[in-house]
Amino acid sequence: MAAPEPPKPDIKEQEDWLVTYADAITLLMAFFVMLLTFAEYDIPAYQEAAAAIKEEVGGGVEVSEMQGLKMDVEDVVYNMQADQVVNVEMDKDGIVIELASSAFYKPGSAEIREQAMPVLEKISQTLKAPKYLNYNIEIEGHTDDDPINTARFPSNWELSAGRAAGCLRFLIEQEMDPEKMKAVAFAETRPKVPNRDAEGNRIKENQAINRRVAIRVYPMSLKESEAFGKKLDLKEMLKGESKTPVEQKALPSGAQQALPPAETPQPATQTQ
Repeated sequence: MAAPEPPKPDIKEQEDWLVTYADAITLLMAFFVMLLTFAEYDIPAYQEAAAAIKEEVGGGVEVSEMQGLKMDVEDVVYNMQADQVVNVEMDKDGIVIELASSAFYKPGSAEIREQAMPVLEKISQTLKAPKYLNYNIEIEGHTDDDPINTARFPSNWELSAGRAAGCLRFLIEQEMDPEKMKAVAFAETRPKVPNRDAEGNRIKENQAINRRVAIRVYPMSLKESEAFGKKLDLKEMLKGESKTPVEQKALPSGAQQALPPAETPQPATQTQ
């Protein structure tokens, strides 16, 4: 009969590798946190990707917020029968609403035509919707390459700046928040199509296309959105304080006689 085998000694598992693994995970987490800190988010691309993922998972057609904004503005333009003079496009930053200068401004002037104002009013109502609150609005003025030289507009720079500023001022009058808006002038430096042919002759159709005002609407960055939200909160707080009546506590009997008499205001000394 064979002798029984001696019992095997208990082998303890070595768990030293867990320390190295935990260190590696910690370093990776710190690395990704650092990347997120310095990263600039491409919000339109994120919206498009999120809509595509929802469409794949849910099986239905998903529309991103940016696409929804474009569709809303296009509906306004179509219902106002202004699709011949207003073009709505989407680029990598947001949407671009292009206004034909000939339809919105008098020749050589920055004054908005009266018949064009209802279109801008309807567009402003769309852009003021709460879901588009955290969107910047940048208004660009563009001209063709024909020079202008008047007392008010010595060059195309002043004309393009005046038209952009006039459009911005009109939108602010429609109660749009000026803190998220700006106007810029490009004169003839950003043509969509060539102003002249190879022989240097004017192409009138192209010049008409290049004379435009572009309203660019794009989402704020995370930092801009946070700062804008704080400004709105401060405005609401100040507005609430201005509407709150001052409550005067009841004074004990006889206290009215103890109050000092009101001082008679003295006329201020005027200095130069």
